[in-house]
Amino acid sequence: MGDLASKRCVPCEGGTPPLDADRARELARQLPQWQLAGNKLERTFRFRNHYEALAFVNAVAWISHVQDHHPLMEVGYNTVKLTYWTHAIGGLSENDFICAAKVDQLLTS
Repeated sequence: MGDLASKRCVPCEGGTPPLDADRARELARQLPQWQLAGNKLERTFRFRNHYEALAFVNAVAWISHVQDHHPLMEVGYNTVKLTYWTHAIGGLSENDFICAAKVDQLLTS
């Protein structure tokens, strides 16, 4: 995770091919709590209460802003589900894995 988390997202343009399945699985092995779901990367986080869930959402929003790469966020009372994929290319890019690693760092620091 450290290697991915230290990288920065680079802009993707339409026409850039998404990662192939082998490369996506290779990167996913560095993020064991995340699941590959088709052409998306997903993880559900659980918190003690709504306040902690929303604090986490705000921290993820900061990562999204800085990296200019934004997940789908589904927020419940004490859960947050993040789904990453690169809209511009219709699949996964390394940016998705970089952001997921940065999100994981939030909970370990």
